[in-house]
Amino acid sequence: MSAPRLSPTTARPSSRRLWLGYAGVCTLTWGLFVLAGTEFQSGPWKIWEALLQSTMTLWAPMLLGTAVHPWMGWISRRSRPFWQLALLHAGAALLFSGVWLVLDYQLTQALFGTEHADAMLAQYILWRAIWGLIAYAALATGFGAVFSAQRARSLAIAAAQAESALARAELSVISGKLNPHFLFNTLNSLIALTRKDARAAEQALLRFSGMLRYVLDSKRSATDRVGLQQELDFVRDYLALEALRLGARLRVTWTLDDAVLQDEVPPLTLQPLVENCIVHGIAPRVQGGTIQISAQRDALNGGLNLCVQDDGEGCDPAQLEAERPGRSGIGLGALRRRFALDYDGRARLRVHTQPGAGFRVDLWIPQEA
Repeated sequence: MSAPRLSPTTARPSSRRLWLGYAGVCTLTWGLFVLAGTEFQSGPWKIWEALLQSTMTLWAPMLLGTAVHPWMGWISRRSRPFWQLALLHAGAALLFSGVWLVLDYQLTQALFGTEHADAMLAQYILWRAIWGLIAYAALATGFGAVFSAQRARSLAIAAAQAESALARAELSVISGKLNPHFLFNTLNSLIALTRKDARAAEQALLRFSGMLRYVLDSKRSATDRVGLQQELDFVRDYLALEALRLGARLRVTWTLDDAVLQDEVPPLTLQPLVENCIVHGIAPRVQGGTIQISAQRDALNGGLNLCVQDDGEGCDPAQLEAERPGRSGIGLGALRRRFALDYDGRARLRVHTQPGAGFRVDLWIPQEA
């Protein structure tokens, strides 16, 4: 996978910061040279002489440093063996020193004449060559670090984009798993009901058609949101269908805050939890049981607190942690993974259960301000 290219609006500020930083380093270096060559006891003349000497010494490598940047960019665009890199940098360092000497000689010749320029060249050629190699090494290291940081950032962005795409795809698959699971159980309930009461079955089919419309609409996208009121209406229809089968064995209590009914939730958030309560907590017991459903505003952070619990037999929490087949069911396992992926991982799902103590699932869903 190739690294993503930065857009022009992103690249310009980054390039501006780079050259502002380069100008700052050059200014700092020039200032240190001035201080190193200044003799304050000798008066203003020595200060001006230090300023002139520092400028004459550093203007050429500072100018040449701007050419090292594209050179390092060209080198960093493809990987090369170490020996090739060593040869390329050795040649570039010699060229850098040579051009520095030429520029320094021409400026000195233009200001003070050929004789003075020849004398200065003979006096400083060795040291200028050595300083040229050192200056090139410092510039190549600095610009190389910049390109390495940019490449690492591009790779991090590409990895984040790939992870996000994978999360969205996995979330779509998880959302798709919920619907067949629900449909299979509901159709079984309707088949059983048609053998007992045709009129009740007809009413149930009308409810079921409305539920099916909700399910089909919710499959538009895994990241779709629906109002909590819609989700609750869907759950009420589902419970009405199950009540036709379970009768008085199924009891439901609601604790709903009117202020949260317009909050948004992922579709099919509550129904799998209610289904688990019925399948594992209510239906196996002769006396049935009670399902409690609550929706409240979180006073601390403004999120939505949802709770679904039953007073059934519960189960061993270790069984859930091991993700073994059992009480967790397809719906709860998918919801757990769904909430780990959705809302950038901020949504929370917690399970509280013990053998003989019922089963409770708490959800916290963030809400936009």
